[in-house]
Amino acid sequence: MRKITLILAAAMLFAGTVEAQKKNAKSAPDYNGGITTEMMQQMKKCYGNSASDKALRNIMVANSPAKLALNHENATAFDSHFSNRVESKAVTDQKSSGRCWMFTGMNVMRNKAIRQHHLPADFQFSQAYTFFYDQLEKSNLFLQAVIDTWKKPIDDKEVDWLFQNPLSDGGQFTGIANLTAKYGLVPAEAMPETYNTNNTSSISSLIQLKLREDGLELRQMAAQKGMTADKLQTRKTEMLGTIYRMLALTMGEPPAQFTFQQKNAKGEIVSTDTYTPMSFYEKFAKQDFNSYYMVMNDPTREYYKVYEIQYDRHVYDGQNWRYLNLPMEEIAPMCIASIKDSTMMYFSCDVSKFLNREKGFSDPNNYDYGSLFGTTFGMNKEQRVRTHASGSSHAMTLCAVDLDKDGKPIKWMVENSWGPSYGYQGFIIMTNEWFNEYMFRVVLEDKYIPAKYQEMLKQTPIMLPAWDPMFLPEE
Repeated sequence: MRKITLILAAAMLFAGTVEAQKKNAKSAPDYNGGITTEMMQQMKKCYGNSASDKALRNIMVANSPAKLALNHENATAFDSHFSNRVESKAVTDQKSSGRCWMFTGMNVMRNKAIRQHHLPADFQFSQAYTFFYDQLEKSNLFLQAVIDTWKKPIDDKEVDWLFQNPLSDGGQFTGIANLTAKYGLVPAEAMPETYNTNNTSSISSLIQLKLREDGLELRQMAAQKGMTADKLQTRKTEMLGTIYRMLALTMGEPPAQFTFQQKNAKGEIVSTDTYTPMSFYEKFAKQDFNSYYMVMNDPTREYYKVYEIQYDRHVYDGQNWRYLNLPMEEIAPMCIASIKDSTMMYFSCDVSKFLNREKGFSDPNNYDYGSLFGTTFGMNKEQRVRTHASGSSHAMTLCAVDLDKDGKPIKWMVENSWGPSYGYQGFIIMTNEWFNEYMFRVVLEDKYIPAKYQEMLKQTPIMLPAWDPMFLPEE
């Protein structure tokens, strides 16, 4: 009897608990993470649908936020005068391609060649020639990396990254250094641009598709019993032959030899000679790339350390990108020294942020999005990098700085590669405030780098993974 009584009591207690839970569930908010009715009502209060909100909505639904947020009070900040400027030649145009890194690096070399050899201002090296070998070398880099990692599972982070990024038309300065030292250069007329060098997406997509197919085959081959390195290399070479043919059909085959009429600044013929790509490079553009160093401002990592990026190279047997991380206030004086010595620099930044494309003017005060939407956008540089809100996206040629009476920078200017009609006559002018917030890296010759930093550059680099979001190829 007592046992039955206890069971009945327990049942009544359980029933009461369940009923209490049901009542509480009706009154307590639902915290399952979804948007509830109560939450929606609270959110709607932020948009009062007042007369001013209606007027603003009617304007905004038909216009770009950038157009409406343009800060007209900042219009007088634009100024094209510069106290120190490297004389720039004809502005180039990368068209619909991600070759900014190539145009930037070759513009630095071109400017030197024009001054040293008194060439016409419109002289250019062939970007098509260098791009052909860039795509071929990157294809080999991918295929060889697949062979190197065949023992890892297909869903390993490194292997997954390789198949996700078998090829791109973007890059950075080490690509220029390695490619020109290995294959030389030719003038633009020896290998002119084609539709597919100016518009890279279609052919790049097809090559990527073929490389992924080839990569899977190499992994399967490598796993076979008795497979040798020689057999893998033989098959890889056959695969690269197909890539070479695809490139030659769409870009033309690089010349092994050509005739070049050297002209002076007046356009008069000085000489007519036959060159190979390497002999042309030796005469007109040879650089001691061992004297070039990349410095960077990455506030998410420790300063005064050298970092290296895995797979961040264009040539398998080349060098990964390395850089010394420094505060902005220690980078700027080196850039100023280079400009004062009439030497342009490879420079990269987050180009689209607060850029007035019509004027070619970059300033954090160009657009007041906060007032337009009634909120704030208050992250600093470190926070933007950590949250993927900002990173280096485009390379250009740093060529001018405007200094105040105390020698401090007021604004900077870069030569872009989007054609002479873009922005300010093909250039972009940026305030020093913008420079500090959105500039990330610059390549300097060692003579502009103080001895204490050159000593730091001797450190053993800290290796960073290829998928680090800060180090996507510049386009």
